[in-house]
Amino acid sequence: MTPLLEARELGQVFGTGDKRTVALENLTLSFDADTPSFTAIVGESGSGKTTLARSLLGFLRPSSGAVYFRGEDLYSTGGAGLRRFRREVQAIFQDPFEVYNPFYTVDHMLATPIRKFGLAPSRTQARDLMERSLRAVGLEPKETLGRYPHQLSGGQRQRLTVARALLIGPRLIIADEPVSMIDASLRATVLESLRRLHEDFDISFVYITHDLTTAYQVSDNVIVLYRGRVAEVGDVEQVIKQPEHPYTQLLVGSIPIADPDRPWAEDINVPEAGERELDREHACAFADRCPQVMPRCTQSPPPLYRTHDNRAVSCFLYDRDGEETVEGDVRKIFRSSDLRPDPAGGDGRRNQTDPA
Repeated sequence: MTPLLEARELGQVFGTGDKRTVALENLTLSFDADTPSFTAIVGESGSGKTTLARSLLGFLRPSSGAVYFRGEDLYSTGGAGLRRFRREVQAIFQDPFEVYNPFYTVDHMLATPIRKFGLAPSRTQARDLMERSLRAVGLEPKETLGRYPHQLSGGQRQRLTVARALLIGPRLIIADEPVSMIDASLRATVLESLRRLHEDFDISFVYITHDLTTAYQVSDNVIVLYRGRVAEVGDVEQVIKQPEHPYTQLLVGSIPIADPDRPWAEDINVPEAGERELDREHACAFADRCPQVMPRCTQSPPPLYRTHDNRAVSCFLYDRDGEETVEGDVRKIFRSSDLRPDPAGGDGRRNQTDPA
């Protein structure tokens, strides 16, 4: 079956010579049209998360590899193919304050995509579609329509962005840090809206974040990036609860615990980036900072070793006899959301406490 959206050996390099920066390297993943998934892409700033999002959305032509929409090269398609892509793959951006023209009302912002894609033959039906989309994300139409962006809170604006993406019936929504610029008290509401849309409308989500706690709360699968390379990938319950890659372990260990008597993590001597001299092009991306670095880590980058049915780790610590390496699409190791055990033991919602 042809994937809805697929990246094959995706690479992105900025600059040249000594100022050359590798933002993505040899990343392959795909998202099926008929198997909705909720995948988190996590990592610290500079790990390549937003570069990946921009490449998948068609905003940034890759330096190497390709992005395919329903089997066709996204950057070569045009006309009806591009129009279909813009309808089926939508984006939610980080800043809810800058995505809107302050001179237009909410009605205009929602009516424009309805008109562009011919979603409603009459004003009455267009109004009904707008109201249903707003209610789906927890906004009351009477309190939202007719207002300008500055008359809405940050959380309302971000939910409005979700409603605008929803009303054209997408199959995949790429959300790049959608809650990082709104109040902490509103983040749970927005994330709950995303999760509910995934479950109620069978929409796949790519949730890009540096926050492992929220990734754990809403996602089924997770890809951990470091300097544009996949460090660890798999079922979110396994990766967050029992991280295997040294980088993922440090990320999870940095999550603050709501207990004044409990330390965040044991003291680990982690070198600063660049403190160890090595040839980054021919070494593990994390070798200059890894507490468990070995000589071979500085000589070649490790492949992805499958350590469990639903887990793969890019680390030589898992180079054991007979250990399988994962080639190609990293999503092949993801477990379907309907097969994952319910960690909450009931309604499918994870415990809202410390994931670690």
